[in-house]
Amino acid sequence: MLRSVLLLRALSRPRGWPGGGPLLRDAPGLLLGQGRPLWAAAPPGSRGLYWAGKLYRHFTTEASQATLASVSPVFAVMKLDKEGNATFFEKKKTELYQELGLQARDLRFQHLMSIATRNNRIIMRMEFLKAVITPEFLLILDYRNLNLEHWLFTELTSQLSGEGQLVTYSLPFEFRAIEAILQYRISRLQGRLNTLQPQILETLEALVDPKLLSVDRSKLHILLQNGKSLSELETDLKVFKETILEILDEEELIEELCLSKWTDPQVFEESTSGIDHAEEMELLLENYYRQAEDLANEARELRVLIDDSESIIFINLDRYFFLL
Repeated sequence: MLRSVLLLRALSRPRGWPGGGPLLRDAPGLLLGQGRPLWAAAPPGSRGLYWAGKLYRHFTTEASQATLASVSPVFAVMKLDKEGNATFFEKKKTELYQELGLQARDLRFQHLMSIATRNNRIIMRMEFLKAVITPEFLLILDYRNLNLEHWLFTELTSQLSGEGQLVTYSLPFEFRAIEAILQYRISRLQGRLNTLQPQILETLEALVDPKLLSVDRSKLHILLQNGKSLSELETDLKVFKETILEILDEEELIEELCLSKWTDPQVFEESTSGIDHAEEMELLLENYYRQAEDLANEARELRVLIDDSESIIFINLDRYFFLL
């Protein structure tokens, strides 16, 4: 305690005193305009404790800030340019959003599907796929954890370079990037439906067959699991459609997706005098909205078929237990 008090007295000496200086005059513990430390008003026995607490809080705050910076998430990034050339690197989240002119919340990817714009950047998430689109390149974040090697290294690279089956090759780069990601998502949803549909039909056929004298409990379990998977698919299709529809309902949002229109004078001139890029973007989104609607209708038909078959299944169950 004595050493703390002596140290504080030495630091708070006037400027002309040997070994002293203005350190404590500039500290937050002084009374404004008086040059009198706040601890002078405290009881003598508590002054050392007062400044010990001040110093502890100061260094704790600095340590906390340093710790937060050191634990910032690191993204494994795949960068693809207009020709489909890929480069790979790792970047801290804080550094990445600063370089892109974004905010921290833009790279949180809180929703399973989202399409947003900020500072002439498009931020997209399609389930596990996280992407940032600029007029010049496409970034795929955390690409190592996606299990999408074939799509990333074969299909996506060729699509961006103009060798795939996209309808937006004549349009600016962001159109190709958006279409490639939407096509990927629709194909995943289509694949899930293609897997479920024959399984559900086969299981229902076995359960409603009146010739069967018993009910296979394993089939009931399969139907229950498939019904659950179908509900998840219906939810994902609904989210996809709602996300697209939110953009289609706002002309301003459609305009914001046309990145090159605001950065490339030639593209801007084309958009105003010839090709309407906003209209092309709207057509692109509507195309994938319709595809999702078609899948949703097929899923809905399967749901109706399951519901209509329940009564027959229960009749067969009742007959089975009656025979027992």
